[in-house]
Amino acid sequence: MPENRVIMLTGSTDGIGYETARRLATPGTTVVVHARNEEEGSAAYRRLVDSGVDARRLQPAIADFADLRQVADLAAAVADTYPRLDVLVNNAGIGGTNHRTVTKDGHEQTFQVNYLAPYLLTRLLENTLAASPVGRVVNVSSSLHRGGRINWTDPSWKRRYNRGAAYAQSKLALTMFTAALTELEPKIHEAISVHPGIIATGMLAHYSYRGRPVSEGAEVVARLADPEAKVLNGCFYDGRLPARAASAAVDPESVGKLWRVSERMTSLEQHRTPRA
Repeated sequence: MPENRVIMLTGSTDGIGYETARRLATPGTTVVVHARNEEEGSAAYRRLVDSGVDARRLQPAIADFADLRQVADLAAAVADTYPRLDVLVNNAGIGGTNHRTVTKDGHEQTFQVNYLAPYLLTRLLENTLAASPVGRVVNVSSSLHRGGRINWTDPSWKRRYNRGAAYAQSKLALTMFTAALTELEPKIHEAISVHPGIIATGMLAHYSYRGRPVSEGAEVVARLADPEAKVLNGCFYDGRLPARAASAAVDPESVGKLWRVSERMTSLEQHRTPRA
């Protein structure tokens, strides 16, 4: 196991992401703590250091996932800084809005932030992950993916937008992406997805009126993100235990179709090409 481990954690400014970053930033590990903007990133960095985290264990990173150009720039910066990435935790996400919101890339915001952005980030970091003997991707999904469906003809919900349906679709897509990484991308050594539980975060409204402490959800994610932890490759975890994912999440035809659709929606090959 590498002594100087590098873990990237998206959505590190609050909730499960912040607490997970605090747990992972131990001696021998550098945590790339992602934030949406400089203000939120600086505040989270100060809180982490004030809580006792060694500042040398933290590397701030900024990108608004509602802008795929920023996601591509983030991937390039990480790849330029680190010769390898041991673990990528795709944790950043939003609950969505009551009224449909479109990003500057032309996609429904929940689908882009919760799925298309982590898809693009992961694909652009494939070689950096491949350079690690671990090379693990942890997708923070949701049990609600089981009630979702991919709206193949209208993934951005131009018609009949519904906040709950959009959220469930995004988490189903992220869980399907886990299967795709396992089956279609040989550069990724390990990929898993996890529902951390019904936790008292900004996502709680999708689940219940009450949730368990953030520390419990973070404990689950941090354990799976530990490079020394053994995981079941391709598995969906419900809390600490492996669980059955939705049938659509592991259907080879659907998984392959989403892989191809995602390449087009993110303009993957265009973002792979260095800018002049």
